[in-house]
Amino acid sequence: MAIQEDKLNAFMGEFVRDIGAVMHAATVVVGDQLGLYKSLAQGGPGTAEELAKRAEVDARYLREWLSAQAASGYVSYDPESQRFSLSEEQAFALAEEGSPAFIPGAFQIAVDQFKTIPKMMQAMRTGLGLGWHEHDAALFHGTERFFRPGYAANLVDQWIPALTGMKDRLQAGAKVADVGCGHGASTLLMAQAFPASSFVGYDYHAPSVEQARAAARQAGMPEERLRFEVGSAQDYPGEGFDLVAFFDCLHDMGDPAGAAEHVKQSLAADGSWLIVEPFANDKLEDNLNPVGRVFFSASTFICTPASRAQKGAACLGAQAGEARTREVVAQGGFTQFRRAAQTPFNLVYEARP
Repeated sequence: MAIQEDKLNAFMGEFVRDIGAVMHAATVVVGDQLGLYKSLAQGGPGTAEELAKRAEVDARYLREWLSAQAASGYVSYDPESQRFSLSEEQAFALAEEGSPAFIPGAFQIAVDQFKTIPKMMQAMRTGLGLGWHEHDAALFHGTERFFRPGYAANLVDQWIPALTGMKDRLQAGAKVADVGCGHGASTLLMAQAFPASSFVGYDYHAPSVEQARAAARQAGMPEERLRFEVGSAQDYPGEGFDLVAFFDCLHDMGDPAGAAEHVKQSLAADGSWLIVEPFANDKLEDNLNPVGRVFFSASTFICTPASRAQKGAACLGAQAGEARTREVVAQGGFTQFRRAAQTPFNLVYEARP
């Protein structure tokens, strides 16, 4: 077997980049949980000792942490003054919880993936599933924190206006169900934007529903306008909804076609089904890129095992693509389906009866 040195060196370069990213991920979680990024952003540049006093942490540990951040490009360093700082862009992504570029939640998801390795090894050997509820709580919190910025940036201003007449209906007063709502970030965003409408979020995971209810109370939302209930995509109650929304969850379901059928039954005759899914092309080879890498990795540990743990075990995966999604929607009895919008990370579909 002949080894080509240039190809080996190129591959090892990729390895160094990847192992650095993996080991760096844990430092991001620590910095986020200790409030180090926020402290650095709010207080301005400082030496390790100055910043340690401000953040109330050990200076020697902090110097090592700051050095790791600087080596990764997550913190800026001035050799002359020996001070560390965050640029406006770094602070926007690492320290501003509500920004559309906020990323620490993604690293919380990675925490769950590493904790899930023993369960995933068993699942791959046996072919059995691994339910969403069987994961570490880091996944639930990380998912909400990672996906919320994208929803905040696009949902009200871009995605809803792209649906047939939906913005006007919501402004006038509509009835909305958000299925698979998790901690309720998407539901709350819509309820805050459209005060004349009523919203109900459904999720089968009871602890997530409790988190969503707490978020609604904290936001001061009255229950007659926004409530959260335990319910699955195949059996959530209610009918005559003007809008049913599925945010990044259809591909996780064991029986997505059955869910589609139930959505159709719950919609008003002229209602719309909003389906937001991870961005994916239809062919595998067209998804072998950095975005596909993220979604395939998450799908291996989270999405596909979740589907296999449910009745039906369709296992669409996070890279199902438009053609496969269209097929599922049609199996549910919908006659109209179109791509309404997209971002680098999401495909947004509208289905109508």
